[in-house]
Amino acid sequence: MNKNKLNRLDEMMQSQVDSGMIPGGHLRIIKDGERVYDKCFGMADVARNLKVSDNTIYRLYSMTKPITAVATMILYDRGLIDLSDSVSWFLEGFKDQKVETKDGIVPANREVKIIDLLTMTAGLMYPDRNVNPSGDKMADLFDKFYERAFSGNGTYSTVEMCNEMGKIPLFAQPGTCWNYSVCADVLGAIVEVVSKKRLGDFLKDEIFTPLGMNDTDFYVPAEKRDRFAEIYIRGEDGKLAPCDWQHLGLVYKYTKRPEFEIGGAGLVSTVNDYEKFAQMLLNGGKYGDTRILSRKAVDLISHNIITAEQAKTFNWDSCIGYGYGGLMRTLINPEITTVGSTGEYGWDGWTGNYFCNDPENNLTFMYFIQVCGGNGIRPLRTLKQVMYSALDD
Repeated sequence: MNKNKLNRLDEMMQSQVDSGMIPGGHLRIIKDGERVYDKCFGMADVARNLKVSDNTIYRLYSMTKPITAVATMILYDRGLIDLSDSVSWFLEGFKDQKVETKDGIVPANREVKIIDLLTMTAGLMYPDRNVNPSGDKMADLFDKFYERAFSGNGTYSTVEMCNEMGKIPLFAQPGTCWNYSVCADVLGAIVEVVSKKRLGDFLKDEIFTPLGMNDTDFYVPAEKRDRFAEIYIRGEDGKLAPCDWQHLGLVYKYTKRPEFEIGGAGLVSTVNDYEKFAQMLLNGGKYGDTRILSRKAVDLISHNIITAEQAKTFNWDSCIGYGYGGLMRTLINPEITTVGSTGEYGWDGWTGNYFCNDPENNLTFMYFIQVCGGNGIRPLRTLKQVMYSALDD
């Protein structure tokens, strides 16, 4: 790659810091297994005067989801689950499910299956109020969860919480449409039931320890908190300030291991750790001499597996031109999105983190920040445009 062209990224990233778009961030690009661009900018925590570094620990939020997808496919590779299995076989809360309709609550046409969870087509909701009755009831459940947590008596476990989710009427019939929701959380509970281990223990035994992802977990131990980045939110004045609240079931500010280990949003990690995970996927399930997944399993979750009908609601700006695989977007129409190559896949998180793999060019792109809600897709698209321009030489 043309290193001179990649140097344009310095100015772009520094501009994000100088303009107040981000307090700091890390951009890493890997081509053919080599770090061709790898630079840190700004501050991980302004108040503590902590600069962004290779070892900065970040909240992943929804970049937890691809890891949960891999955990699910490990069970698949071992013949312990089939993607057509009913979720109710593992979580009794999903038995005899109901669906909210304009005519009232009716029985589900069929049971939710594991493939519905992997593709976000289960008819589940996130705890979003004033969207539909299912979202309101899911929000009620999470309110109850937090009341229990703040009482000092602990919270629901992963399996308990996901069983409660299953008792809430779906907002749509299973398999009919894509909708971003607690699906990955439920997959985490299935991993627990099948493996007979807590989700965090399974991830550590089967993914983190084999890959050497030593800073990835559901909490940050005391001895590592001096590397833990602050999380920022933009105020009404447009300026960033530390964010002091949590949602989606996150509790304890990552100071101790939670009872509910959230497969859709709960992990923390570093750029160094997540690189190993991303490269494992790009290499067809293998990192160095360590195989985590079969090539077939990686192919399945990194390619589009939703139908045209389901995709009608997969319409976020960041997903234009993409299909959806196993908890990740996958590029099927690069002529529509205008940046990227067919087969690119990856995902992002609520704090603005983003990763993608491009198998055609053997590339991994990683952008890590800690700003609630991120800053939209445009800054990422422009960074990727420069990356692709450097491929020409």
